[in-house]
This record gives sequence, C-alpha cells and structure tokens, in this order.
Amino acid sequence: MNTDTPPKYEIGDNEYAVQRMKRSGYSKMARPHVHDFYELYYLLNGERVYFMNGSVYLVQKGDLVFVNPGDLHSTASSEVLEFERMLIHFSPAFLFGTETRTPDLLASRPSGLIRFSIKEQTRIERLLGQILTECEERQLDFETCVRASMLELLVCIRRAEKLQQAPKAGDHPMHHKISEIAAHIHDHYHEPITLESVAKTFYISPSYLSRVFVKLTGFHFREYIQVVRIREAEKRLKQSKDKVQTIAEQVGFDHIAHFNRIFKKMTGLSPLRYRKHS
Repeated sequence: MNTDTPPKYEIGDNEYAVQRMKRSGYSKMARPHVHDFYELYYLLNGERVYFMNGSVYLVQKGDLVFVNPGDLHSTASSEVLEFERMLIHFSPAFLFGTETRTPDLLASRPSGLIRFSIKEQTRIERLLGQILTECEERQLDFETCVRASMLELLVCIRRAEKLQQAPKAGDHPMHHKISEIAAHIHDHYHEPITLESVAKTFYISPSYLSRVFVKLTGFHFREYIQVVRIREAEKRLKQSKDKVQTIAEQVGFDHIAHFNRIFKKMTGLSPLRYRKHS
C-alpha cells in the first residue's frame, strides 16, 4: 500500500484545512471518529465505503460526503483498491466571521452523500483546484480567495441537494444489510442485544456478521452497541435531570459500575463530571 502522507494546508487555528490524497491497496481509518468542525470529502477517482450515523454508503468518483460536526463516521476500501480524494475541514467562523446564528448555507442540512452530474463535477473540481492552489501558493489575500471558492462550493452543494434525493446506502446487498442492522441497534439499544440474536433476526451467521460489520463500520459489533448507548447517555445527561443510575438503565446498562467505566473510557470524563461541564 502507498502510505506517503501528502501535505495538509491549514489556515488559522483549527479554522480550515485542505488535503489531496491518493492511495493504492487496502486502507481504512484507524478508528471511526467525530469532530467539532464540518467536513467535505470529495472523491476524485476510485471508490470508498463510507459509514456514517448508522448507514453504509458506496462513494464513487464525483461524489461528495458532507459531514456535520459531531456525526460519527469512518471510511474504508471497497473492492476498488485505488482512490484519490480531497478532504476539507472548516469552521463557520472561517467563512462567516463572528456570526452567531447558523448561516443558511449550513443550516438544517443532515450529513450525507451528494451525487453530482458530470457537468457539476467539472465545476466542483475547478473550485477544489482553486482552493488547493491558493493554499499551496499563499499569495496576498489568499484566505479571501479560499473563502470565495468555499462559498461557491457550498452553494453548488445546496443546489444539488434541492434537485435530487441523495443515495441513502451503497448498492451492495451487504451494505444495505449492515445499514439495516445499525438502524436496528439504534432502535433497540436499550434492550439486551447480542451478536447471536441480531444474526438470527437478519438470517446471517454470527461469524460472518462479525467480520463484515467491523470491515464496513470500523467497529466490532459489541463496541458499536456501547458507542450508541454512550452517545444516547450523553444526550440525556445534557437534557435531563435524571439520576446517573436511571440513565444507565435507560440506555441498556445493567450495572452502574460498568456504565461508569465505559462512559469514562469513551468520553474521558465520569458521567457526573460530563454533566457538570456540559
């Protein structure tokens, strides 16, 4: 596998970053993750499998994945092992300054896959090329040029979303199946869930489900259940005044000590400290 890391061009303190990368051979993210900035993932060539918020997408040449802050996601190789992508991270502050409300270009947009026409791809790739060149050359007022291209890019994305319904999952039957299983976990996280019971529900052998689930999502099956439960617990700690033990039971943990241990492992804080700092 080609493992050379291409340069990442940054502006400000975690306000903006862009990187173009080409890879051959099997590759995947080390871990699924979340972050507090927006992400645009545009595929210039090849294919990738993208897992986000419980859905598996097959990303193809000319597709863009829009990721909102706080949304869990990961990416891995499909059967096509060579790919090239552009990745952009940005904060609203970089584009819109100190504006406190969410601008219309970012408001009410769920994370998801956007599939552009050939004509639209040409425009998108021109804008991405302009952004990369400005960040490489860093001439006078290059930040202003980057902002202008980014605003045009967001307008293109918004228009494409209005004109089409983005694909919801990959074309491979197992992509659909894993998306259905992830949705099942999100619906039943508060109940006892085991690999064996879910495999039986979806007519898959437990060993095969275990292998495919980690390949497409980046999570081991049991680990994903814990992630869903802890993310739900985070919401309840912020939004309710229920006792920690009550919340632990509500999200599917039988023992408060186990809940506390897993919660701190995933968030770095105990439930009580998390609530205090939220």
